[in-house]
Amino acid sequence: MDTHALSHEINAYDLSSCIIHYRNELIYLYEKSKQASSQVMPINSCTKSVLSALICIAMNQGLVAAPNTLISHYFPQLQHEQDERKLMISIEHLLTLTAGFQWTEFGGINSFPAMTRSSDWIQYTLAQPMTDIPGTRMVYNSGVSQLLAAILVQATGMEISRFAELNLFKPLGIEQYDWRCDPQGIHTGGFGLQLSAYDLLKFGLLYLHKGVWHNQQLISQDMVECSTNCAIAVAPPEKGFYGWHWWSDDVPVTIIQNHSAPVDLHYYYARGFGGQFIIIVPSLETVVILTRKQRKKGLLPLDLFRQHIAPALVKIGRG
Repeated sequence: MDTHALSHEINAYDLSSCIIHYRNELIYLYEKSKQASSQVMPINSCTKSVLSALICIAMNQGLVAAPNTLISHYFPQLQHEQDERKLMISIEHLLTLTAGFQWTEFGGINSFPAMTRSSDWIQYTLAQPMTDIPGTRMVYNSGVSQLLAAILVQATGMEISRFAELNLFKPLGIEQYDWRCDPQGIHTGGFGLQLSAYDLLKFGLLYLHKGVWHNQQLISQDMVECSTNCAIAVAPPEKGFYGWHWWSDDVPVTIIQNHSAPVDLHYYYARGFGGQFIIIVPSLETVVILTRKQRKKGLLPLDLFRQHIAPALVKIGRG
């Protein structure tokens, strides 16, 4: 890999860190400042993928009900709703962001900012009108993630951070983190977790290895595959598919020097607002971590992966 050229490209994206782990080896590390990869920082909506992992673990343990379970099991107040579509919402609809609520994530009347200003995020989300039959359309909605967080608390009988420490953080060796809570004391499901880039790498490697960490199966292989599969196509301007709080897509890669046919490289990823990414490329046994402290207009870290990192990885793989 031409690390000099990659470092030159990274400068334009104002990244805090870039870590590339390829076939059991850390092959590239960029840090804007000393030990940037060791410092906890907001991972924003990458929190959703961590929550997904915790839901999967709780399902494996028989604590959270099966994915097709209706959420009215956990929120019985929905039984009094006049819109019967709310009684059709399942746990899997929450995981795939296809619950059907009217929602605008970054503004408007039914929105994420309005939810965070409310006194009860769960009731705010459940009270939103429906626009779709559950399961038919993916709409980005951090309120739905908070519903999942509330379900996890109900099912496990403990704070999410405690469940995470016991079943995910401690096994992975994650010792430092910070996690916001909603007004009811439920840890935020759609954002609000702070981790280091190195700890994001551990989390990515756990998924690359199908839920296994140091010979211990933390998440069942079936759950890893269910959560990262292409459940529903996303609407433009987004690209690719959405799974259980994970994104996925393909990138066409052509290696001109080898005069070979283009390959469609499949990857799935966690994405946080501003430029936090955990990118897993199963066919190349690779995890890429990208972090950035603030959004930079016009430059998207995912483009760095698609245009520069992915071709370099394919070139390495072809020898």
